[in-house]
Amino acid sequence: MDKFIIKGPTPLKGIIPVSGSKNAALPLMAASLLGDSPSTIHLVPRLKDIYTFNNVIRVTGTKVDFDEEANTLTIDPKHLGYLEAPYDLVRKMRASFYMLGTLIGHSGQAKVSLPGGCAWGPRPVDLHLKGFEEMGINIELDQGYVHASTQNHSVEGGEFTLKPSSVGATINLVLGAVKRAKKFTIHNAAREPDVVLLCKMLQQMGADIEGIGTSTLIIRKVDKLSGVDFSNDPDRIETGTFMIAAAMLPKSDITLTGCKPKDLGRFPNAFKKLGVDFSVDGSNIHIKSNNTIHPVSIRTEIYPGFPTDLQAQWATLMTQANGTSTVTDTVYFDRFSYVPELNRLGAKMKVEKNKVTIHGKTPLDGASVMSTDLRASVSLVMAAMAAGGTSEILRIYHLDRGYENLEEKLNNAGASIKRVPQEIPA
Repeated sequence: MDKFIIKGPTPLKGIIPVSGSKNAALPLMAASLLGDSPSTIHLVPRLKDIYTFNNVIRVTGTKVDFDEEANTLTIDPKHLGYLEAPYDLVRKMRASFYMLGTLIGHSGQAKVSLPGGCAWGPRPVDLHLKGFEEMGINIELDQGYVHASTQNHSVEGGEFTLKPSSVGATINLVLGAVKRAKKFTIHNAAREPDVVLLCKMLQQMGADIEGIGTSTLIIRKVDKLSGVDFSNDPDRIETGTFMIAAAMLPKSDITLTGCKPKDLGRFPNAFKKLGVDFSVDGSNIHIKSNNTIHPVSIRTEIYPGFPTDLQAQWATLMTQANGTSTVTDTVYFDRFSYVPELNRLGAKMKVEKNKVTIHGKTPLDGASVMSTDLRASVSLVMAAMAAGGTSEILRIYHLDRGYENLEEKLNNAGASIKRVPQEIPA
């Protein structure tokens, strides 16, 4: 287990490249199993979650080749024959639960462990299971596993309304329906870029999906899907994270390259209110910080609203704004484990239910703090870069799940971050 030693304050200057999206890559990997020939996916980040899902896929008998230098993944499902995703692997990452949809789509049968994942908040899979039952799939739970089966090669399908809208459930149901359901309609489907990209890849493979990018998806069964050559999208959450970091650190002047700005939804609307210099030129985003940050209160919402995956970073930024602001999470109500750690660094933050109130501007001083989940971890890194003195960020394995070469990218732009082994008490 490693930790970060961070010396601050350090402005960011220069160019930071944005990596491929983990959240988009994982569904594309699952979709590759539905083809009758190999698929190649480009812009796949080198992340712990990608390696974990590679291993989940390999269990089925599928061949997986990851060219790490080229960030290219080739998946050949020719020998897929073992229709199970075991607990030891699924518990490490919730997105492994996509194997339920892809195995149903591939073979009409599946045995998949109930998932593990981030330490914060419940994310029940009831929506996934109810959706499959409405589709006509038989679902049984036994000793922590979901057993899915069909009596016939195809099912009638039907309609299902997601309450609430869910990215994971939308993805799983699409994966299960494309080769299995005669006609299946998903109402209140998630419209996130990850869902749109998955549907576009499946379309290229030969799937019949209507309503891509809207809240109503209509899927009609096809008998065959073919492997494709397909490119993943840049990571919009990484893009937003670096934008926030640059705004937070005085005298910063950075250009983010390889971005897809339109995938940021309404996030730039809030960002513009900060008072920092901000411009977009194609796939490049330029940010230059100012001496004063305006307090901007936000509420997270499903896409295209403010992303829940950026609320911890935004709350951290608000500690350096001149005034009081609030961050309210309407997507996940229990995502504020970073608050006590930021308060250790000198922040003045108070949580009430699903809202944190931030009193700024407060000076931050180096301290030892502990990561609790992926986005909380990166918010602590940002705070440590703004703090005076030296900080240590413990349990950074969370960061390795979702940020490719984080310390290298930030150090190349002027940060002082050192990864060292974390001593584990006996």
